Amino acid sequence: MTPPDDPHGAYRPRSPEFRAAMDALRGLREDLFHDAFAYRPLARREPAGPLTRRLTGRKREFAAWRSHALVGAAGVIALATAWSRDGGDARGVVCGLLALAPVLLTLVRPVGAFWLSLASTTVVAAVGPEEWENWPWLPGSFVSHLTVLVVVAVRTRPRTAAWMWLLTAAYGFVAESAFSWGHYSNDVGTMLVLSALALLAVTVWHIRRQAQQEVTAQQTVTEHERSRRTLLEERTTIARELHDVVAHHMSVVAIQAEAAPYRVENPPPELEKAFVTIRENAVAALTELRRVLGVVRAEDYEAPDTPQPTLAELDSLLANVREAGLEVEKAVTGAVRELPQGVELSAYRIVQEALSNTLRHAPGASARVEIGYVLGGLGLRVVNGPPPHPALLKPSPGAGHGITGMRERVTMLNGEMTADATPDGGYEVTVFLPVAPSSAGEGGA
Repeated sequence: MTPPDDPHGAYRPRSPEFRAAMDALRGLREDLFHDAFAYRPLARREPAGPLTRRLTGRKREFAAWRSHALVGAAGVIALATAWSRDGGDARGVVCGLLALAPVLLTLVRPVGAFWLSLASTTVVAAVGPEEWENWPWLPGSFVSHLTVLVVVAVRTRPRTAAWMWLLTAAYGFVAESAFSWGHYSNDVGTMLVLSALALLAVTVWHIRRQAQQEVTAQQTVTEHERSRRTLLEERTTIARELHDVVAHHMSVVAIQAEAAPYRVENPPPELEKAFVTIRENAVAALTELRRVLGVVRAEDYEAPDTPQPTLAELDSLLANVREAGLEVEKAVTGAVRELPQGVELSAYRIVQEALSNTLRHAPGASARVEIGYVLGGLGLRVVNGPPPHPALLKPSPGAGHGITGMRERVTMLNGEMTADATPDGGYEVTVFLPVAPSSAGEGGA
């Protein structure tokens, strides 16, 4: 025990029991005393249930106030119970209004409604008929206080519900033992049992809703991370392919610059110096390109032995998907010409991914690939019809990366893309890849 004259006694550590008691008292003060009559109106709830979400117009507006209407109906029941049990005289009106007021107050000042309910219970017990055996909660007060406990518990948190139940029990025991005035009380136990069951149900609802919110939040974060990872994977794939394409072209430039002086008889020194400079710059650029873009390569990535595919190899792709069971047609309009290899590669990959999505999500459907060579670039359209037997042929679950990868390729080339369902139940992907007139035909340089 700390001596009374110990100047450091206030700073000595307290026992765990003392700290637990002080924490409990602080929780009681925070939940039921601090800003007890603060204005906290019950917000409207947008219809989200399986039935209410189908409502439209004014019915949908009224459905948003369903919680308020339910609380008001409970208050009317408490009013009618108190009024009818007293024969409908002036005293019954007063008792009914005292039962109604706390219920309605829960809509704007929930914690204050609990204290008003205890006060109105006392007043109704004092002015109510002496022949009523139920005491201290007369019938109207019983319904009113039970409703207040449930509504306040729903609007606050489980700890507040526990404090309200304990204070209700204390009030009932004190009123029953000290202020019964000869009344026989038989409803304190009933009130405690029913309120405990109701508050337990509300607590379970709170826990379940919190768990659902945490799961939803976690799913949202997971979906965001998955989308971000998918985007990075697609960009990495595109960067790898472009690295191979650009590295190939830079290697060709370096080799041609080194061999060019030997193809000209007696080249002037200035020309030889220019070709040497071109080769050195090409080699330096290739080195820097490999240093910067090489970081996107996975550890198990190996550069392809063959050149990256182009639209000239599209017929082989269509033959492969036909062997997989997809009926696909090809239509080409405009003057076919060689485009920059980056455009050719992206166009090939977009058609490849669109047809893969058709095989995956619309098994048994037919598809059509349209390629349009126009003055300003290249147009692509891949459209498929609905699956002929959706009940028999189930779509395969994909990773959801296809559309993302296509959009990344189109964005990289400053193109435009739309992907949406068709009226007949199919799917359509349209893409335009711009190509500068001076760039056409330079893909194989």
